[in-house]
Amino acid sequence: MNNKSHIINKWQHNHNFASVSNAGERNTRYVLYLTLVTMIVEIVAGTIYGSMALLADGWHMGTHAAAFMITLFAYWYARKHADNPAFSFGTGKVSVLGGFTSAIALGLVALIMLIESLIRVFNPHAIQFNEAILVAIIGLTVNVISVFLLKDHHSHSHDHGHSHEHSHSHDKSSGDTHDHNLKAAYFHVLADALTSILAIAALVMGKLYGLNWLDPIMGIVGAIIITKWAWQLLKQTAPILLDGSIESDYKQEIISEIESDDEHHIADIHVWRVSADHFAAEISILAGNPRETAYYRKKLKHFCRLSHLTIEVNRLTQAEYSH
Repeated sequence: MNNKSHIINKWQHNHNFASVSNAGERNTRYVLYLTLVTMIVEIVAGTIYGSMALLADGWHMGTHAAAFMITLFAYWYARKHADNPAFSFGTGKVSVLGGFTSAIALGLVALIMLIESLIRVFNPHAIQFNEAILVAIIGLTVNVISVFLLKDHHSHSHDHGHSHEHSHSHDKSSGDTHDHNLKAAYFHVLADALTSILAIAALVMGKLYGLNWLDPIMGIVGAIIITKWAWQLLKQTAPILLDGSIESDYKQEIISEIESDDEHHIADIHVWRVSADHFAAEISILAGNPRETAYYRKKLKHFCRLSHLTIEVNRLTQAEYSH
């Protein structure tokens, strides 16, 4: 029995395709602490000194703190359930879901900025320039530090290929991982830094030259740029969550590789994402003279993006082949 278990274990594989950045998680936690401290200081100071600018920026910091909590929760959840059999292909999509959720939050921040800026275009508010510039500088300082902490490192990882139907391949390739969870957090601090820069420029011009209308205009510009970032992140994460397939050219290369043998045909092929960087594939092959699955595994060995491969081989009868 032990020998049997040993044989079975030899053919079983870890389906953990999650990309968890330890450095990214640690730095996100630092950024969260920094954001929370700044938020509390601004809200307390704004309350004591009656400053709406400080209060508004303090609560705005709170929206980004919530986004960082989403990032950290996604990391924690992916690690905790990495070996949970309830997830067929592991928790590789958890960080992608975290990125998708944060992208929506980023889009909502942009929408609020746009609405508030449009209101101020048609209904200008009195601006306390010195205080507003000070708040913007504080925000920019915090966000510049955060940007450097969260700047995405391109770490190398190994893709693990698996082939079933009594055969397994262990294709390995090194390449950059895509941590959409960390990227979303990075976009949040980048968006806040951009907002602070545009605000400082508009406030200085308003103070020196009386161009008060620049403040809401810069808010609209910032909202448009942030919306573009949010849309970019949504376009990257949504296809992964919806089991988007691989590029058609890549799929056609797989088909051509199998069908290069005489009397071999692909009856069915499905290639889908199981994480940001890994693809699974199910291929059904019809052959007049089928080979062992190890043969097809070897033919597809150089398709390193296929991390989990299931092959089904069916023999064509003489009548089917003649027809």
